[in-house]
Amino acid sequence: MADLPATDRRPGGRTARVRARVLDAVRAELARGGHDALTVEGVATRAGVHRATVYRRWRDVGGLIVDVIDAAGEIDWQPPDTGSLLGDLTELNRQIQQSLVERPSLALALMAASFHSEQAARAQTRLWADRYAQSEVLVARATGRGELPAGTDARALLIAATAPVYHELVLLRTGPDPAVPARAAQAAVLAAAAGAFAHPELPA
Repeated sequence: MADLPATDRRPGGRTARVRARVLDAVRAELARGGHDALTVEGVATRAGVHRATVYRRWRDVGGLIVDVIDAAGEIDWQPPDTGSLLGDLTELNRQIQQSLVERPSLALALMAASFHSEQAARAQTRLWADRYAQSEVLVARATGRGELPAGTDARALLIAATAPVYHELVLLRTGPDPAVPARAAQAAVLAAAAGAFAHPELPA
């Protein structure tokens, strides 16, 4: 769920290599100067390609940002499977924390871009919806093991479990606390086991 800053890894020929260089350049430019400083010319220069190539394929800055977000969704990420809901959510939170710590300015720039571009907002929504859908298997497995009551709202539980990590690093912008991933996961698991995330349309 936390792979927005990752590098595009799709294999292929010259077109794929050009795409990878350009998207790496977009990430670097966003990390350096944020969304407001991003230009097609700056990306082309950093990527070592002609700006006409960038305009032809991505058209504008909005197209570049959308492709960076889409590339994050192409990474072969799998939800954790530790054998327990607490372990899975803790590991998920650790991955989120690590990704935000590694390239915080890029993560913030991409979030900011979604407020300036409808294209970027739609791409961001698609990515998060896909990641949450993938991660719902954690809740399904936990229900099957008897850790959670039937009818637990997976999306609500996942949001509650991961929100403290984003709150700490994105909203408060404090240094990462290594205890937060496990503490947030444990709080969510205890609440879910008590029925706090019972789906409103399903029996508890």
